[in-house]
Amino acid sequence: MKKIKIITIALAIVAVTMIAFVGIYTQTQNRMENQIKDYSLAMDLKGSRNIRLKVNTQNKTTIKDGDGKIVEEENLTDEQIAEKGYVKEETPNNPEEVKTLENYKSSQNVIEKRLKKTGVGNYKIRLEETTGDILLEIPENDTTDQVISNISTVGKFEIVDSQNNEVLMNNQDIKQVKVMYGAGEGETNSGTAVYLDIEFTKEGAKKIEDISNQYVKIESTETTENETEEQTTAEKKISLKIDDSEIMSTSFEKPVRTGKLQLSIGKAATDQTTLQDYVAQASSMATVLDTGNIPVKYDIEENQYILSDITDSTLVIVLYMILAAVIVGCILLIIKHKKMGILGIISWIGFISLLMIVVRYTNVVISLEGILGMAFAFLLDYILVNQLLVKIKDRKEAYKDFFIKIVPIIIAVITFCFMGWTPISSFGMTMFWGFVLMAVYNAIITSSLLKIGKEEK
Repeated sequence: MKKIKIITIALAIVAVTMIAFVGIYTQTQNRMENQIKDYSLAMDLKGSRNIRLKVNTQNKTTIKDGDGKIVEEENLTDEQIAEKGYVKEETPNNPEEVKTLENYKSSQNVIEKRLKKTGVGNYKIRLEETTGDILLEIPENDTTDQVISNISTVGKFEIVDSQNNEVLMNNQDIKQVKVMYGAGEGETNSGTAVYLDIEFTKEGAKKIEDISNQYVKIESTETTENETEEQTTAEKKISLKIDDSEIMSTSFEKPVRTGKLQLSIGKAATDQTTLQDYVAQASSMATVLDTGNIPVKYDIEENQYILSDITDSTLVIVLYMILAAVIVGCILLIIKHKKMGILGIISWIGFISLLMIVVRYTNVVISLEGILGMAFAFLLDYILVNQLLVKIKDRKEAYKDFFIKIVPIIIAVITFCFMGWTPISSFGMTMFWGFVLMAVYNAIITSSLLKIGKEEK
C-alpha cells in the first residue's frame, strides 16, 4: 500500500514535469497548439520595440454649409463645393491651445492605462516636455503591433445627431467598456456573437435614456389615394463615432433604461479564426474607450525593433549550467541518503517543475535575473529537502528552523518585488513565488513522501 502511494505521487510529479517542460498540445483546426501559457519574457531576453509618438502638425479639411454646420458628404470637388455654397476650411489637428504640458502629461497617462489594460506591464515611457513627443519601449511579442495601434488611436467617442451633428454624448459619459459574448440571433441561432458592452456613468445613463426616448422608431399608418392603409416608419437617427469615423447609425426600438449600450461586432461566428478576429477588434475598441481619449493627436514617427543583447547561445549556456547543477545535486542526494535520497530527488524535481508553471500563470516577467532567481529558489529548496532528510525524525523542527534562518532573505525579496526596475523586480517575483511554493509544497508533498518512505523502511 505504501509503495502504491509513493508511485502515485511520483507519477503525479512526472505528469507535472512533462507539462512544465513539454506542455499540453491539442489540435486546433490543422495545427497543434500548446495550451500551457508561455513565459512573459522581459525585453532583455525577447527584444523590444522602440516607438516615438510625435505631435501631429498637419491640418484637417472640413466642409461647412451656409449655417456653419459640417457637411458629411465625401469626395466633393472644389466646383461642387462652390456650387452648393459650401466653405472649405483647413484647421490644425492640434491647435496651439491643445499643445500644452498638461495635455502632454495627460496623453502619457492615457497611454500608460492602455498599456496596463492590454497586459503590457514591462515597458519604459518618457515624455519630452518641450516638444510633447512620447518615447516608448515595449516588449516584442505577437501582440506588439496591436498594442501600438491602441496607443496611437486618439479614442474620441461621440454620439451625435445624424442630421445636425450635435454632440449628444462623449467620453466623459462612459464608466467602463467590456467585451461580451452571446448566442447568434436568427432562425438557426448558430454561432457566437461578440458585443461591445458600454456602461455609462450616472449622468450618462440619464442621457442615453433621454436620447433613446427621443430617437426612437415611430410606426404610423397612412391612407393612400386608393384608400388603402400602409405602415410607415419615421426614424430620427443618431450616429456613433470614434475619432470622427462613423461606426454605426441607428435609432432605438425602445427606451434604454439599463444605462448600458451593446454594440454587435461583426456577425455570429462559427469558426475559431473569425471569432478571434472579432474578439481582437472588440478588445481594441474596449481598451481605447475604457481609458479615455488622448487630448493630443500623435503620429508614429519611429517604430523600430531592437534585438536582445542576450543571444540564444548565452541563454543556452545558462540553462545548461542550471541543468548540470541539478544533476550534480541529485547524485549527491543519492550518495548521502541512499534510497531516501531518491524520494528527495522526486520531490525536488516536482518543485522545480511546479515553479516553472506557477511563474507563467502569475504573469511574472522573466528577465535573465529572473532566471537566476528561479535557480536560487531551486538551490534553497534543495537545501530544505536535504535538511528534512538529515532530520527525518524531526521534520517539523527542520522545516521551522529553515524558514526562520531565511527571514532576512524573504524580507529583501518582498522589497525587490515592488521596485520599478525590471531586472530586480523579476528576480524578486520569481523568488517570492519560490518561497510561497516552497512552504506549501514541502509541507504537503515532501513531508508525505519522506513519511511514507520512513515507515516502509
